[in-house]
Amino acid sequence: MTRRILPIASRRDTTRLAWALLRQRRGPLITSAAAFALAGALGLVAPWVLGDLVDVISDGDGDRTTVLRGAAVIAAAGLGAGLSAGVAIAALGHAVIPALARLREEVVARALDLEPDRLEEAGRGDVLARVGDDVRTVSTSLDEGVPMTIDALVAIGFTAVGLSALDWRLGLAGLCAIPVYALGLRWYLPHSGPRYRAERVAEGERAEALLTGLQSASTLRALRYEDAWRGQIETRSWQAATVAIDVFHLLTRFFARSNRAELIGLLMVLGTGFFLVRGDLATVGAATTAALFFHRLFNPIGGLLATFDQVQAAGASLARLAGLALLPASAAASPPVTATRPALDLAAIHHQYGEGDEILHDVSLHVAPGEKVALVGATGAGKSTLALIAAGHLVPSRGSRTLDGTSYDDMGAQDVRARVALVTQQVHVFAGTVRDNLTLAAPEATADAVQDVLERTRANGWVAALPDGLDTVVGAHGHALTPAQAQQIALARVLLADRPVVVLDEATAEAGSSGARQLDDAAAEVLRGRTSLVVAHRLSQAVTADRIVVLDHGKVAEEGTHQELLAFGGQYATLWSSWSRA
Repeated sequence: MTRRILPIASRRDTTRLAWALLRQRRGPLITSAAAFALAGALGLVAPWVLGDLVDVISDGDGDRTTVLRGAAVIAAAGLGAGLSAGVAIAALGHAVIPALARLREEVVARALDLEPDRLEEAGRGDVLARVGDDVRTVSTSLDEGVPMTIDALVAIGFTAVGLSALDWRLGLAGLCAIPVYALGLRWYLPHSGPRYRAERVAEGERAEALLTGLQSASTLRALRYEDAWRGQIETRSWQAATVAIDVFHLLTRFFARSNRAELIGLLMVLGTGFFLVRGDLATVGAATTAALFFHRLFNPIGGLLATFDQVQAAGASLARLAGLALLPASAAASPPVTATRPALDLAAIHHQYGEGDEILHDVSLHVAPGEKVALVGATGAGKSTLALIAAGHLVPSRGSRTLDGTSYDDMGAQDVRARVALVTQQVHVFAGTVRDNLTLAAPEATADAVQDVLERTRANGWVAALPDGLDTVVGAHGHALTPAQAQQIALARVLLADRPVVVLDEATAEAGSSGARQLDDAAAEVLRGRTSLVVAHRLSQAVTADRIVVLDHGKVAEEGTHQELLAFGGQYATLWSSWSRA
């Protein structure tokens, strides 16, 4: 099945978003435009002075002082143009870099706001490629391509005006190159845009394959599937390379068309100048200035074409960033639920991933206020899927979910998450101190509150033993926490967040035999007094539940207390017997 990647904005929406971000910095933009214009005007000085010198020397009126004076004027104009260009680029940086930073913040905010199932459907590689490769492409373009493009456009504009002011016939001759340039652009633009977008998508597919391979390396080796997956990585890498090569071939063909336009334009200017001088309609100096003017266009046009590849790539990346940034933000939280411990109801839940087999079949579950319900069953029974649906992190294919009679759809994702906490087997330790990892859930939490949740989750002992206690840096490049310690931090966060409903999806599965009791006690502390649904990795967790629901092949097979299910002698009794012997 083809993955449904995240949206890509249209050119109009991308332009509208870029302008909305840039217009907040109008002062630097105006300064940049004025400085670029001054640099372009000063660039005309050298050809004009050289043309005058040719006429003066041809007439025999010039001397050494005339030449030195002209050289001084050219040098001063060159220095002024350089300084103006520097000011223009600096001012442009002050305008666009904050705009890019704001865009990056919007993209990350919308990515964090996405529903987990939508994120999984798109693939993590798509998101990482946008916040990584696409941001880098746009940044590089802003640092190099955009200033060069603006400088080239200004130089072309002023040179065209200067050429026409020199002699309208010479200006008309230079204009003969425009149709040839236009034909080249008319051919290039429709072909290049889709290819650059395809290149960005192919890079996202490659990132997805690499990321999945790295994260699942141990599983792939255990299944002896590493060679097959390496083949997938090679296939997607070559697909990305093929698109990039295609883009390069397209660009070289565009350069050939541009060189043809330069040749035609220069021949027309030189030929027109020759006939004008021969007919005493223009001076040799004017013809020289015209040739220098047109020759001066080679570098700006060449630079413009050289950066066109970069600008096109940046445009494709910006459209991908805008597609994510323009996604609607989650609605603000609705009024709080009146019940401190709301009832959770799942009615006629069906679910399937993509076009695969249905995982859950008509499952209905009622969790009373303050009740603890344990889900048990064999691997693949649908326990984790049901837990994710209950937590609001997965939208079922069919069925309804309510808290105290209010539909999840009516509350919205943000409001559901404000009421329901989810802890899974895979928890993330954020780069920062232990205190930072805890107070993410409650930034206003006091030191006493932090210490209290550590004690209640049995984590105070090992946290106190860390080199800097609560201020020890953990996560990436910091002190490494064991899987059980990371789970205790996650459970402590739930206590600080104080959600009325808690869903634990094998949240204590990472504990070894020595730490199982501590982690079970921490989980019991988190669940006390809350409406809770627990996917039980160890059946010792199910024993303490108010009610146990046994899932089998996506359906509710049994339901009751521990003693009731043992007396019934069904699947749960068999599972308990096997687990007890183990």
